[in-house]
Amino acid sequence: MIDRPTPRISSRKQPKQARSSGLVATILEAAVQVLTAEGAQRFTTARVAERAGVSVGSLYQYFPNKAAILFRLQTDEWRQTTEQWRTILGDATKPPLVRLRSLVHAFIRSEVEEADLRVALDDAAPLYRDAPEAQEILAEGDQIVESFMREALPRASESTRQLVGDLVTTTMTAVGKEFSEMPRSQSEVDAYADAMADMLCAYLNKLERA
Repeated sequence: MIDRPTPRISSRKQPKQARSSGLVATILEAAVQVLTAEGAQRFTTARVAERAGVSVGSLYQYFPNKAAILFRLQTDEWRQTTEQWRTILGDATKPPLVRLRSLVHAFIRSEVEEADLRVALDDAAPLYRDAPEAQEILAEGDQIVESFMREALPRASESTRQLVGDLVTTTMTAVGKEFSEMPRSQSEVDAYADAMADMLCAYLNKLERA
């Protein structure tokens, strides 16, 4: 049987007026503050409402429970990352390897800057990671990488491009996560991103020459 979205992680309603949009933005900002300060285990709607300076009833107009807030924060983060990858990898005015290098730098920098929030969201992932909405966003990211690999490796087989895309994505996310677990200076970020970009670009260059 196919799992379908449930109200448990869906927003109760979408804001239609500027005032309502402002209230939702305030709630989400407060949620980020509570999540990074308290962690996923102590994250509650009451704490978010208190930090936002609104009643719990006002919060419930848009988010029925804490899972819905966390899911919104996570999907917003995924969409920002997806747009980052689409913008950089889709820039046809630049050679593919230049785009890949730019993406590595932008991605590692964002991982370090958003480390606290990402760690907290990872802890809360069991509440929403299997939701169909989540799978749709992740599939969109896969399509962006697949399209880029067709440009970067035009002579490679489809299976090779799929393998390389998975390897690049997995390497960037896994290594970026580990690297961002400690505070990093800008020089450390630049040096690390340069090294990773050199490695990935050399790999793609070797495959294309072959």
